[in-house]
Amino acid sequence: MTAPPIVRLENVTKSYGKVESLRGVTLDIGANEIVGLIGDNGAGKSTLIKILTGVERPTSGSITIKGEKINAGSYSVREAQKLRIETVYQESSLGEKQPLWRNFFVGRPITNRFGFINVKAQREAAEHIMRTTIGFRGVGIDVNTPVSSLSGGERQGVAIGRAMYFESDLIVLDEPTVALAIKEVQKVLDFIRSIKAGGRTCIYIEHNIHHVHEVCDRLIVLDRGKVALDVPTSDMTYAELTEFLMSLHAPARNTA
Repeated sequence: MTAPPIVRLENVTKSYGKVESLRGVTLDIGANEIVGLIGDNGAGKSTLIKILTGVERPTSGSITIKGEKINAGSYSVREAQKLRIETVYQESSLGEKQPLWRNFFVGRPITNRFGFINVKAQREAAEHIMRTTIGFRGVGIDVNTPVSSLSGGERQGVAIGRAMYFESDLIVLDEPTVALAIKEVQKVLDFIRSIKAGGRTCIYIEHNIHHVHEVCDRLIVLDRGKVALDVPTSDMTYAELTEFLMSLHAPARNTA
């Protein structure tokens, strides 16, 4: 039997007064795939992710996670985390002066049977994440390295590694390559590939469609609150994707 999608949105709308940010969005996010979410500013990407991750509630429509319909009234970020959905935002909330091992467990520490933080266990787990999950093998970087010493790409790797450690089934990346140099972008793209290699699913939100086309299995385009495109990446070349996006905002021709 085919496993149900990790997330299914059905006819989801979201209104802010008279402004409709989402208009009847229906889509599935399957297991072990990288989904590129594309759209101009104001297309509804951020609103969609906020609803999916429990930050906001839909005006109407339904959310189903792993085959179970969610009560939108009680759905929250904490509930989303319990259901193994994590979001890594553009500016990852990392403690600049804190070592890597502390950053991995902020808010969710490993404790012993007396309730005290188990520093040794946290350091060992951080070491495992660094060397295996996200592949940090650079000279001079260890679990005691402060975050302030890391490059932008490496910081994104820490945030992604943290999400993977907590066994997230779905990791949402919100513009993770913003303001990064080319070399750093490639690091982040490798981290994204590692999400799928680890058996997880990723929603990758990005304005650079070349990066999206490079790493994603499926492309979803939002336009003015609606799903304008939902196709496997293999069905659309980069040039075709570019042409499609340009056509969304091309002025209508007068055929009279």
